[in-house]
Amino acid sequence: MEHQNIFGRIAYTSKKEELMNQPRGHETFHITKHNDGKVTLRAHCEIEEPQPSVMRDVILAQDKNNKPTDCFIRLTVGDEFMGSGWFRFDLDETGDGIIECESFGPSIDRVSQKEKTNGSFHAFGTHPIVGDGFNCKSIDISKGPVIETMRCFMPSLDHRGATPPLISELTIDCQYHGMEEVTVQAGVFNCHHFSYIDDVGFNEGVKHPPYDIWLTEDDFIIVQASVTGYMQTWYELVELRYD
Repeated sequence: MEHQNIFGRIAYTSKKEELMNQPRGHETFHITKHNDGKVTLRAHCEIEEPQPSVMRDVILAQDKNNKPTDCFIRLTVGDEFMGSGWFRFDLDETGDGIIECESFGPSIDRVSQKEKTNGSFHAFGTHPIVGDGFNCKSIDISKGPVIETMRCFMPSLDHRGATPPLISELTIDCQYHGMEEVTVQAGVFNCHHFSYIDDVGFNEGVKHPPYDIWLTEDDFIIVQASVTGYMQTWYELVELRYD
């Protein structure tokens, strides 16, 4: 084949005292690396705790420069349909351009959006943990550890992404710490270590808790991640296969 497929599974567990190390969901992903440098990410996420549960399906396509080209998201909350949305990005070489969204959900009915980006941006965050790792590709780590303020577009500013997909924008700091060796169920990996730091409170003034994530050296695939604060969650790569 003229492309490579990568398959994986991430276990979600709790670090809350009363639920220590208990399963709270999972995520499966399928990444296609095309021979022209483009990438397609497919992710299925199930968050069982806390209630209401969240189920998310995402297909995100990126060009050879890691810029989004199109994305589809479907969401259920509490096992009830919350909404689905399709996004299209018409960007120039600098990343400036137009974002379009066609979305539908019981609480919003049918919504059509078309917005200017008003300049370049780092990433389109889609809420799967594997997608959070992909966003870190936009940070310049060529000179080693660094802190950079990321400008991102999102389908939801809710910390779990549990609202109907619509065009939203946020800024968040991302710190690169360097390389670390990490051992998880899926194996031993040489990883990039990043931290997301929300000093703004992009979700109606509520700050996202500190979020550390470790990613494979070449493909920026999540190996493990930790969110502290009120979330107290842990994510670990338990399966990884290259075809």
